[in-house]
Amino acid sequence: MRRKRRRTPEDRLNFNVRKQLKTLEDFSAHEIEWANDLMMWYRLRKEEIPFDEYRACAFFINREFDNKPGSLTLLYEMFMRCRSEMPEVTRENAFDLLSYQFRMYAVTLEKGGF
Repeated sequence: MRRKRRRTPEDRLNFNVRKQLKTLEDFSAHEIEWANDLMMWYRLRKEEIPFDEYRACAFFINREFDNKPGSLTLLYEMFMRCRSEMPEVTRENAFDLLSYQFRMYAVTLEKGGF
């Protein structure tokens, strides 16, 4: 019978860091897609996108978070907060909730100094 080797504290730290990086990569890919969708929805509705929402969309699409350490983590925390506080997404309210979420991203970026 083989004994299972315990992870050293360094191994646990490396595992947790890799897991967090994977979560943030998935989040950024997801939000880049949603930013493109939001901009397309505004074009289809023939409406001008508000500057704050545009700024948040551009932040994701241009991958500005790569040059600004901590910004993606801050946005992820806002995403989780929005997710828990907002009502369930339906076909009727999807646009409004998405535009609100990107407005909150803009506020978060401004307060975070990004």
